[in-house]
Amino acid sequence: MNNPNAARKASKRGPAINRPFNPNFRYTIFMLVVIITVINYVDRGAISYAANPMIEEFGLDKVAWGQVLGYFGYGYMVGALIGGILADRKGPRWVWIWAVSLWSIFEVGMAFAGDIGIALFGGSALVGFAVFRILFGVAEGPTFSTINRTMANWATVRERGFAASLGLLGTPLGAMLAAPIAVFLLTATGSWRWMFIILGVVGLIWLFFWLRYFTDRPENNPRVSPEELAVIRNTDDMLADERSVSTEDEKLPWWAFFKSRTLVLNAIGYFAFQYVNFMILTWTPKYLQDNFGFNLGSLWYLGMIPWIGACFTVLLGGRISDWLRRKTGSLWIARSGFAAGSLLLTTICFCLIPTVDTVWAVLLIMTIGNALNSLPNAVYWIVIIDTAPTRAGTYGGISHFITNIATIVAPTLTGFLVMLHGYNSMFIATAVATAIGMLAMIFVRPGIRTKRAKTETAA
Repeated sequence: MNNPNAARKASKRGPAINRPFNPNFRYTIFMLVVIITVINYVDRGAISYAANPMIEEFGLDKVAWGQVLGYFGYGYMVGALIGGILADRKGPRWVWIWAVSLWSIFEVGMAFAGDIGIALFGGSALVGFAVFRILFGVAEGPTFSTINRTMANWATVRERGFAASLGLLGTPLGAMLAAPIAVFLLTATGSWRWMFIILGVVGLIWLFFWLRYFTDRPENNPRVSPEELAVIRNTDDMLADERSVSTEDEKLPWWAFFKSRTLVLNAIGYFAFQYVNFMILTWTPKYLQDNFGFNLGSLWYLGMIPWIGACFTVLLGGRISDWLRRKTGSLWIARSGFAAGSLLLTTICFCLIPTVDTVWAVLLIMTIGNALNSLPNAVYWIVIIDTAPTRAGTYGGISHFITNIATIVAPTLTGFLVMLHGYNSMFIATAVATAIGMLAMIFVRPGIRTKRAKTETAA
C-alpha cells in the first residue's frame, strides 16, 4: 500500500536528483545568505549617494530629503516584526520569496517614485518617495529574523555562533560596499534611475539561485546527505540549558517573549549595538565635513574606514562565542559575558574620541570602537536560538523591532545634541547607550526563559 505521508515528504524534498552529495552543503546556504545580506544593505544605502541629482530634479530641500531617508525606518520596524512571525508560520523559504521579490521591485520603483507622486498624489514627488520608501522598508524588514530562523533550521548546535555571524557579515560589508558600488553605478550609467533599476534586478537574480538550492529544512533538501543531516541534528554535545529544533517541543505564544528577562534584556543589548551603527552611518559624513572640512569627493572612501574592522570582527565574534561555549561549558560566558565585555570596551572607545583632535585619530578610535561593537553581533541572535529555537523567527522579529527603535532615536537624538552641545556630545551619548547595553547583557541567561525554567534546569 502506498504511504501518503512518505509521498508527501518526498515531494517536499523535491525531485530525486542523481548528483553527488556535498558533505557540507549547509555552507552553500550560509554563503547565499551572506550575499543577500550584502545586497540588502547596498540597496538601502545607495540612495544616499544619489541625493544631489534627486534633490535637484524634484526641488527638495534638506528637511524633505531627511524625511525621504527616514521613512525607510518606519516600514523596516513593521517588516521586521511581521517577517519573524511569518518565518515561523509559513517557513523561511516563503518569506524569502516574498521579501526579496518585493524589495527588489520597490528598489526599481524608486527610479520612478517621484514621477508617480507627481502624477497620482497631487503633484507631490515627496509623497511618491514616501510611499516607496516605506514599502521598501517593510519588504526589507524580515531579512534578519528570517536569517535567524534559517540558521536555527540549518546550523549545528556547536556552530551556531559561526553561522549567525556569517548571516550578519553583510551588515558591515554591505555598509562598506554601498559607497563604491553606488558611485560606480552612478558614474557608469550617468543616471540615478539606472542605479536603482540595476540594484533591483540583482536581487531578483539572487532569488533565482536561492530557489534552486534552498528548502526550509535540510531534511527536505535532496542535496543534503544522510551523514550531513545526522551532523546537523546531532545533540550529543548540547549543554544542560541549551535547546534545539530537534529536541524542543514546547509551543510558545508570541507574548511569552515579554515574560522572559533573558529575551527582553538581550533586545536592549542589541539596541545599543544598533545605536552605534546608525550614529556612524548617519552622522559621520556630516561630522567629517563640518569639523575637518572634507568634501563629498573624499567621503566615499573615508566613510568606508569605520566599517573595515567590523567586517572581520563580526565573523571572529561568532567563532569566539562557539569556542568559549566548548571550553567553558557555560552559555553565560560564551554569550552574555562575551557581549558585555565587548560593549564595555566599545564604551571606553567612544569616551576617548572627544579627547583627540585629528581626523585620523578620530577615525582610528571610531574604527576600533565599531569593530568591538560588532564582535558580539551574532550573540544577540544566538541567544534567541539558544532560548527558543522553535520561535527563532517570531522572537527574532520582536527583538529586531525593539532594536530598530535605535534607527530613529540615534540620528534624531544626535541632531538635538549636536545643535545644543556640539559634536563631542554625540560620542558621549553613544557611550551611554553602549554602557546601558553592557549592563543589560550581564543579566541575560541564555537558554533560561523564566525563573521556573531556571529552577527546573538546576534540578
